[in-house]
Amino acid sequence: MTNKTIGIIGVGLMGHGIAINLVRKGWRLKYYRHAGNQPTDDLDALGATGIDGLAALAATSDVVVLCLNGSPQVEAVMLKESGVLEGLRPGSVVVDCSTAVPASTRTVAARVAAAGSRFMDAAMTRTPLEAEQGRLNLLIGADPALLDEMTPLLACFSENRFHAGKVGAGHALKLLHNFVSIGGVTLIAEAFACAKASGISAEVLVSVLQQGGGHGAALDRLAPYVLEGDPSRMKFSVANARKDLDYYGQFVRDAGSSHGVADGILGTLTALAAAGMTDRYLAEAPDAIARLSDD
Repeated sequence: MTNKTIGIIGVGLMGHGIAINLVRKGWRLKYYRHAGNQPTDDLDALGATGIDGLAALAATSDVVVLCLNGSPQVEAVMLKESGVLEGLRPGSVVVDCSTAVPASTRTVAARVAAAGSRFMDAAMTRTPLEAEQGRLNLLIGADPALLDEMTPLLACFSENRFHAGKVGAGHALKLLHNFVSIGGVTLIAEAFACAKASGISAEVLVSVLQQGGGHGAALDRLAPYVLEGDPSRMKFSVANARKDLDYYGQFVRDAGSSHGVADGILGTLTALAAAGMTDRYLAEAPDAIARLSDD
């Protein structure tokens, strides 16, 4: 498949990792020039081409990869005047790696199908570090035949791929994953804030959790911050965490399922955002929650 041209929209912290792996592994790559991109000098040096227009990018790409912040951004990029939908080639493929509301995903996918192209959602988990290493997890909603066709491309930037079902199922699985992941980090952050207020050292609490039922990825990502002040193990903003929990709330209500725990987590994230933490990493939440208690 490397004779195909790939166009990527969203070369941010995660999208840059996708892009660099594709171009290093021999794919012809074009990317949409945007102020929110990470620096693209390394992509340019490897032969990637920046394109200024969304429709122009789509018109010159066999596969369009989206790596955007959420459903409003996906809908805008895809459906607005001079957007991707206007330029899509018949038979081309849109791969949406964003985090999105499944109902919106299905609407966009139907518009893509009506235009004679194909759509799959391939939501990402893991961090920018794994993105740069080509070791993302992908949660996929797609027709099985399309997934088989796209696997050589997806394998260039992912280590594990999970087929959740038809279109929209990958984004649903991502919201379930992020509810557990973000919820775990927020819960442990609150425990560290309480430990500080109670005179329990962070070192002791980390050790106890590591040797007990509290051990897991959430603790591994928080521990470097509470022990060393290093938030880099979780380069994920409070704004994004709050957005994902809000999306989960929409999803779980559509499903008619319980959401009491999710409401509590969303309440904490909303309070952190209101306290000025919007653009800070979620790993910094223990100190921020402690300040909320002081207030």
